[in-house]
Amino acid sequence: MLKGTKLYSILFNKCPRCQEGDFFVSKSAYNLKQFDKMHEQCSHCHLRYSPEPGFFTGAMYVSYAYYVAFIISSFVLFNVILDIDLDYYLMVLLPSLLILTPFFFRLARRTWLNFFVSYNPDQRNVKA
Repeated sequence: MLKGTKLYSILFNKCPRCQEGDFFVSKSAYNLKQFDKMHEQCSHCHLRYSPEPGFFTGAMYVSYAYYVAFIISSFVLFNVILDIDLDYYLMVLLPSLLILTPFFFRLARRTWLNFFVSYNPDQRNVKA
């Protein structure tokens, strides 16, 4: 159902153009030796994942937006809906942010590349 959408590429670690090749080398964000290792290009459509030096600097802003969304939504859940004390919320929040760092790092990079590359199944198996 999601195939062919940007959301599919972002959530399932796939190339934004063909949605066949993997974006990161490791499937898990918590393989701490390889969580940040990306393929240089897609194994199917040969899209270069890093088109220029410093391209993923913009992904920091996307990562920041994910963190803010997580903090606000968890605050609403814990403090407003569940009426849990703010001290307990902060004791849960800080370790959660550290644990989610590799996940948000990878999610932000995939999101950033998807801003610039559109899904185009006709370019599969074409050398770029």
